Amino acid sequence: MVGILIVSHSKKAAEGIYELTVQMAGEDHRVLAVGGMEDGSIGTDAIRIKEGIEKADDGDGVLLLADLGSGILSSQTAIDLLEEDIKVEIADAPILEGAVSAAVQAAVGGTLEEVREAAELAKQISKLD
Repeated sequence: MVGILIVSHSKKAAEGIYELTVQMAGEDHRVLAVGGMEDGSIGTDAIRIKEGIEKADDGDGVLLLADLGSGILSSQTAIDLLEEDIKVEIADAPILEGAVSAAVQAAVGGTLEEVREAAELAKQISKLD
């Protein structure tokens, strides 16, 4: 199953997005969240993201969703630090809606590409008609 890694500058934001996402994904999921710095301050840590990627992977790859641009930079650094050959993609998607869409697609057996596409389709969801 494709893993989903939620990357946020805030531990509380990451935990909240995780909570909503796993409610939609069901019990069988590979969703993890990495939020804030080790000391609880705001920020992103490439080492913690790398560890999250390794935990989320079961061989089918991992999709990352990040909240801000520097979270993307930290995620790219984390990918470069990987010692294992893990397929990782970063979604260009809103973090909450993208994580929910990706997790549902992963739960039904989607490939890494299908899971990324589901996350990125969330950009097109209109909340107002």
